[in-house]
Amino acid sequence: MRMQYSPDADILILILQETRPVNAIAEPGGVIVSYDEVGEPVSVEFLNASKRQLIRPGETSLAIQT
Repeated sequence: MRMQYSPDADILILILQETRPVNAIAEPGGVIVSYDEVGEPVSVEFLNASKRQLIRPGETSLAIQT
């Protein structure tokens, strides 16, 4: 898994697989889940990531709470 952050769009993307997505579903709360051709999740996008305090722009680490 790897992470990408676009500060211009304020979108945090967790890439679960290096597979091309063929479908995406927008979930409530600004979350978009993309799926591959067999229905497995490929990535999860979080809109307004810094406003939701998922990431702080300029930082290179991400704290995951369980």
